[in-house]
Amino acid sequence: MGFVPFTFVDLIDIILVAMIMYWIYRMTKGTNAPYILSGIIAVYLLWVVVRALNMELLSTILGQLISVGAIALIIVFQPELRRFLQMIGMRQKQFNFITRIFSTGEDTVQTNVVPIVTACREMSEAKTGALIVIGQQSDLRLIAEGGIALDAKVSTSLIKNIFFKNAPLHDGATLIEGDRIVAAKCILPVTQSDVPKSFGTRHRAAIGMSEISDAIIIVVSEETGEISIAQGGEIHQRVDPVRLQQTLQRYLTINSRKRSKKEVAE
Repeated sequence: MGFVPFTFVDLIDIILVAMIMYWIYRMTKGTNAPYILSGIIAVYLLWVVVRALNMELLSTILGQLISVGAIALIIVFQPELRRFLQMIGMRQKQFNFITRIFSTGEDTVQTNVVPIVTACREMSEAKTGALIVIGQQSDLRLIAEGGIALDAKVSTSLIKNIFFKNAPLHDGATLIEGDRIVAAKCILPVTQSDVPKSFGTRHRAAIGMSEISDAIIIVVSEETGEISIAQGGEIHQRVDPVRLQQTLQRYLTINSRKRSKKEVAE
């Protein structure tokens, strides 16, 4: 049994794989994907060591295991992989060159938060459950296509009518982009992270949506009337209307400045 020394190409290969795995880990933090990655990395490192030691039998077995394992992973972990691909597709801010290629050149319309905040305040007082997604840079077409298309101007009355308890569109989330309500009754991905048991489906969906996009998600609890806001994988509870308006304006202003800086740089 001889020893096959590492080459410079092998070293670069390992470094690149480690970088890719770390990037995937950062992208999927809070999901089950890191556990899957740990197993993949362990098998891969074992295969590298076995190959370096020129252990032909084990190298062949592990090589076959990796080949078949790739197909098995796709089948077994289909929901996680689909969520991961969805996460990559929605994070356009990390793929600006793709956005520029398919951009229509139209100016982004700023979202008016006043009617949204007013609707949330009145629904909170009436304890009307609501789930509102305010899009930013992420591509939310998949979310919109899963709901009922509206394409209506944002207004307090319309938002309240959508989430009225007996309304046909009150289940699911309402998607707002710019000054338009794009769709209602949208289905959002539920977070796989550990959250308090007191969180209902709306809160879990809000966190899940914020994990895979840069959208801002507002939740109005049907049980308590409390307003929560989720962004970047985190959720803030018991937000009063004044703080809600300030938070929304801050998020949207920061995002608008980032867009302006990128346009100037380009």
